[in-house]
Amino acid sequence: MLCIGVPFYVIAQTCDLSIQGQVIDFHDATPLKGAELILLDRGVTIVSDQNGRYEFAGLCPGDYELQVSHPDCTTQTIEFYLETDRILDIKLEHHLEELEEVKVVGEKLYDKTNSAQEKGITAGVLDMYSSASLGDALKEITGVSSLNTGSNIVKPVIHGLSGTRVLILNDGVRMQDMEWGDEHAPNVDINSAGTATVIKGASALQYGGDAIGGVILLEQERVFAQDTLFGKTQLNGMTNGRGGVFSSELTKTFGQGWFAKGQASYKRLGDQESPDYVLSNTGIQELGASLHLGKRQLEWGFDVRYSYYDANIAILRASHIGNIDDLIRGINSGEPLVIEPFTYDLVRPRQEVTHHLGKLLAYRRFEGLGKLTVQYDFQNNRRFEYDVRVGSDRDKASIDLDLTTHSATADFKWDAKENYQLQAGLMGRYQNNFANPDTGVRRLIPDYDKYDFGSYIIADYRANDSWTLDTGLRYDFVRIDAKKFYQVSRWEERGYNTEFQEFVIDDLGTQLLTNPVFDFNNLSATFGANFSRKRENVLRFNYALSQRAPNPSELFSDGLHHSAARIELGDLRIKSETAHKISVAQEWSYDRWGVTLEPYFNVIRDFVLLEPSGVEFTLRGAFPVWEFRQTDARIMGLDAAGYIAWNTHWKTDHSFAITKGTDTENDIPLINIPAARIGNRITYRTNKNNGLEVSLRSDYIFRQNEYPPDITVFSPEQQQEVLLEINTPPDAYHLLGLYGKMDFALSDKLGLTTSLTVTNLLNTQYRDYLNRQRFFADDLGRNIIVQLKLNY
Repeated sequence: MLCIGVPFYVIAQTCDLSIQGQVIDFHDATPLKGAELILLDRGVTIVSDQNGRYEFAGLCPGDYELQVSHPDCTTQTIEFYLETDRILDIKLEHHLEELEEVKVVGEKLYDKTNSAQEKGITAGVLDMYSSASLGDALKEITGVSSLNTGSNIVKPVIHGLSGTRVLILNDGVRMQDMEWGDEHAPNVDINSAGTATVIKGASALQYGGDAIGGVILLEQERVFAQDTLFGKTQLNGMTNGRGGVFSSELTKTFGQGWFAKGQASYKRLGDQESPDYVLSNTGIQELGASLHLGKRQLEWGFDVRYSYYDANIAILRASHIGNIDDLIRGINSGEPLVIEPFTYDLVRPRQEVTHHLGKLLAYRRFEGLGKLTVQYDFQNNRRFEYDVRVGSDRDKASIDLDLTTHSATADFKWDAKENYQLQAGLMGRYQNNFANPDTGVRRLIPDYDKYDFGSYIIADYRANDSWTLDTGLRYDFVRIDAKKFYQVSRWEERGYNTEFQEFVIDDLGTQLLTNPVFDFNNLSATFGANFSRKRENVLRFNYALSQRAPNPSELFSDGLHHSAARIELGDLRIKSETAHKISVAQEWSYDRWGVTLEPYFNVIRDFVLLEPSGVEFTLRGAFPVWEFRQTDARIMGLDAAGYIAWNTHWKTDHSFAITKGTDTENDIPLINIPAARIGNRITYRTNKNNGLEVSLRSDYIFRQNEYPPDITVFSPEQQQEVLLEINTPPDAYHLLGLYGKMDFALSDKLGLTTSLTVTNLLNTQYRDYLNRQRFFADDLGRNIIVQLKLNY
């Protein structure tokens, strides 16, 4: 075989290129030791040295993917083409705060503040209460109770305070939903929240300076920058009310940081039942939906959110009194004056409420400096309250209110230094309330425009590994500009003709058209300290000064509040409340046991309260009169909680809360202070048997023995003065509850969780002091709830 000369050329690829650089913190450029760097598809892994430096050598030209990770940082993947030696410095986000504070230690969410009394509940607990209300779920936290109007209208109470003293932030938006009313529940779909945190007291100034009671933060679950699709669907069936709840959500995320999430829920219940009778006209129909989308990256991002909430809530028929003798009979009879067969109909009295919320947020991080966040949000709240009426107005709402709110905020956080950070912000808000005059009823709340401006600055300083200090200052300006009609007789009876005659803009004979304009300048401040040698032993101290401007209800209420079945009278003389609260929290938390003790002491000057004062006769009959007044008050108490992990399967949880409230000016107890309560739960868990979990819960609520005196009223039927025990609390009671759940893996990407919840297991007959319908009926009897949850 002959080989004729054929030239062969072999060109060897040169693989002597390198990549080197430094892994640093985006905020302050400090080196990150121990960062793991992986050249994907090459299987090469190295770790950055103590100066954050790294080097890959002996590389060929070509395309590369470099993955960089570090504890408490978001993992980054960098794609590039290598043709020459390259220096590549990598900046990682190394602040826990930037991970949206969802780190979980045991069952406790990562703290939003350093020194406040603060507790959180996770998505799993919220899922347990997906068929109930936000107020019901928050009672899992020691020190939180609720002010109820039946079982469907539940307002959170923190350390004895509720309403406008408790701020609710829904995904960073402060809720504006006429929260001044005792029978106005938060317009929030509990199924739309990922986590909930309660900050007890006005220690978080960035959220508002008027949170004398506390702050409730509802946040979305964290969205990660990876290409995936996930969601969950829940179905709840309930025996008490013979209905249920359906909810579903779906989230799509992308590796570049884009995300989109849709959620919807529907609730329908008929008349609910006490142990002995039907609670006629106590059904509810509730619809919630939200859409959330945006893009989140290390250096910048934005998100847009819209939510819709609609509730049609029936009010116990027996609670709608026609006169004072109905109230006397209702309190004295021991059972409702109206008991009818079960129905799904929602008849009068009832409420119809719709709430629209829109939010646009954007942020930008500046290297070596901090993060700027700007937000605009819009809310519209429409409320109809239907009275039991006759004639041509029978289908017309007695109260028709339309509340529109525009808010804008800007915040900047300087966090480039390791030992301290500074945050400052501005807030502007405009609100308009329109009270439809075409109701045939005197308007309880007038038309008004409300202007808010706020600014704050807060600072955190880490003195050493044990001590962290925080302090803050906030200023708020509030202007309320109202247009209100007053009957001349009421105007003169209240003495307004001598103090506020300049407000009168038109004299209509029997009525006066007035234009009250009030300005309030409020100052709030906080100082706190956190001492912790180890995570297992933490001591927190916090002092908070807070001021709250009166709400329009406290100033202007004047007439029959139909869903409350009482005449409410505001007072134009009411001024801002000023609270000084000191709280301490000592926490011991170990693998086998833990204890938390949280005493607090709150002194409030010019405290505003609403209390019964007498009876007034109207064309509809005689009704109790509730008046707003101011006094000096003292509220103090203790929250205590603990747990014992007896072994790998058995655990017990224990809690105790007591609150004492005193009108120090008159030396009498405050109205509507929650009674002391003790809670205990024993839980069995195993990884076998599909993750079986069973718990038995016990709650003992003491009788509230400290309450203001009852009032004497004139009974038209009896033609004499009688004692109306409108303040006398009901007896103590004890409730048992049962919960169990199991998990089933239907496939690699589909899981089923089944649970069974039984409330009031023994069908106990009871009435709660903070349920406004206790005058007329017992509380709920046994309720069996079956839940199916698909995770995908």
